[in-house]
Amino acid sequence: MSHPRLEEVKAFLLALQDDICAQLEAADGQGKFVEDAWQRPGGGGGRTRVLAAGAVIEQGGVNFSHVFGDKMPASATAHRPELEGRSFHALGVSLVIHPKNPHVPTSHANVRFFFAEKKGEEPVWWFGGGFDLTPFYPVLDDVKHWHQVAKELSLPFGEDVYPRFKTWCDDYFYLKHRGETRGVGGLFFDDLNQWDFDTCFAYMQAVGKGYCQAYVPIISRRKDTPTTEAERQFQLYRRGRYVEFNLVWDRGTLFGLQTGGRTESILMSMPPLARWEYSYQPEPGSREAELQDYLRPREWLAE
Repeated sequence: MSHPRLEEVKAFLLALQDDICAQLEAADGQGKFVEDAWQRPGGGGGRTRVLAAGAVIEQGGVNFSHVFGDKMPASATAHRPELEGRSFHALGVSLVIHPKNPHVPTSHANVRFFFAEKKGEEPVWWFGGGFDLTPFYPVLDDVKHWHQVAKELSLPFGEDVYPRFKTWCDDYFYLKHRGETRGVGGLFFDDLNQWDFDTCFAYMQAVGKGYCQAYVPIISRRKDTPTTEAERQFQLYRRGRYVEFNLVWDRGTLFGLQTGGRTESILMSMPPLARWEYSYQPEPGSREAELQDYLRPREWLAE
């Protein structure tokens, strides 16, 4: 048994994966996504699509997965004890894009649906997702555009939605061991079932469609910016923070690994190259030093 709308959600997610891949290929102008379909031994599978060595995108992945099983993993029951002993379906599209030019920000997006049931008890379902931006040489106009898209797609669902999910994003993508946000935020929401199903599904769709609307114009503006080897080295150093977040704090990575998901697809979010440097300090007053001012929660649309 599964949720009566499960196939409808799945059809949207598969079409969304196709649409995002097409828009990113057009923005890159050269690279093509290569698909790797996979099956999960415990139930389900997915389509992993990776674009490598493009004109703009050094490496990026756009993944669809639908996994199901009779028992929830420990990471999920620790977060939601009421899921103990339930069968589940988890499906979504998740993507991370690592451009080569340090002036084009890294971006991440995810939209997902979760459903769990147990005989004799009410089914549990929710939607989740969001998108966030990680620049290395940030431009305020780009950050404001990103957040403007997030605000506008949220407004039909209530004036409080963008502020709440923007704050949730700032809080979630926070590297506690570094005392900084992963980037300049965006939207993050989970456990969304407070509205009726149709409204929750509509919001998830709006976020999924809004990602390219927010990101593609930034690619166009920054992809031809001249760059130096020193800027490239700074980009690789800052990519290390991305790795740290995904391996130390990200709930989705943990859930995927604990449910027996496909490791290559789960770790697709890792950058192709990164570096760590002991006790790095940027030159005072430099563009590298300026980044730190962006790595804290700010009301971007009020600036």
